[in-house]
Amino acid sequence: MRLNINKARGTWWTISCVIILSGIISMVISSLNPDIKAPLRPSLDFIGGTRLQLVRDCGKIGNCDQPIDINVVREVARSQGLGDSSIQLISENGQENGITIRTKTLAAEQRINLQNALSEKIGTFDPQKNQDDSVGATLGKELFTSGVLALTVSFIGITIYMAVRFQWDYAVFAIVALFHDILITTGVFSILGLVFGVEVDSLFIVALLTITGFSVNDTVVIYDRIRETIKLHPEQPIADVVDDAVNQTLSRSINTTLTTLLTLTAIFFFGGETLHNFSLALIVGFIIGAYSSIFIASTLLIWWRERNENYPVATPISSPKS
Repeated sequence: MRLNINKARGTWWTISCVIILSGIISMVISSLNPDIKAPLRPSLDFIGGTRLQLVRDCGKIGNCDQPIDINVVREVARSQGLGDSSIQLISENGQENGITIRTKTLAAEQRINLQNALSEKIGTFDPQKNQDDSVGATLGKELFTSGVLALTVSFIGITIYMAVRFQWDYAVFAIVALFHDILITTGVFSILGLVFGVEVDSLFIVALLTITGFSVNDTVVIYDRIRETIKLHPEQPIADVVDDAVNQTLSRSINTTLTTLLTLTAIFFFGGETLHNFSLALIVGFIIGAYSSIFIASTLLIWWRERNENYPVATPISSPKS
């Protein structure tokens, strides 16, 4: 089966525009929402909060006989009105005898009540090993600034690389495709945050950087095949060149994306709470990255070259008259 991407390029562009517009609308609504006040629902990494680290006292007989059930910890947190907290088990002497809870800013009385409720359910804690500190909003601003700076540097580096290896129009449309992927991924998470309360943390920035690398790699493979075909057949219509390049690399793109998604899906379901949203961002971004490499970056190149260079325009083959 041959995929003719140029024939339906208006459809691909419309689909992308609708998804991006939905995400932008969601980000505007989230910014106006008094409970969020940001385009994406921020986690404690960005807005600050309280971090509690509690370790059981294994010096007491029977106190550490049973492993800590994280579901029990979550139930206690919900009973204290802290259902959206981030909870992790931590190891002590080779066994998971401690927990770390990151939640909204708690007053001293709230912290004591939470610790007492947990102690009743999972055992007495060792006061010498317990830690209680706060994450300020200043740290969140630094994380956000560092993340944006990292994305900007990566975009500049990719632009220079594409311009040197290919041409400036290749570089421009590769960056357009990357912006497309980042906008859709952030838009999807804005919608999820608005509807389901999904938060973004510092790992979300890492996910965006990973998506950027994956997407541009897929685009480079297709562009490289386009460049080779143009050198061999300079008289061939650019639409045909791009269609041939996409079809020649399609199986590679699909196989690479599917095998990566299998791993990410396993992490999503079995990787624990801390990796849940991270893997989800990668799943969304990798799918969109494969889509943009095939249907956005390639068709934009066709549109530009047909308008600005002396490439012959492909004409549809008419059926012979009877």
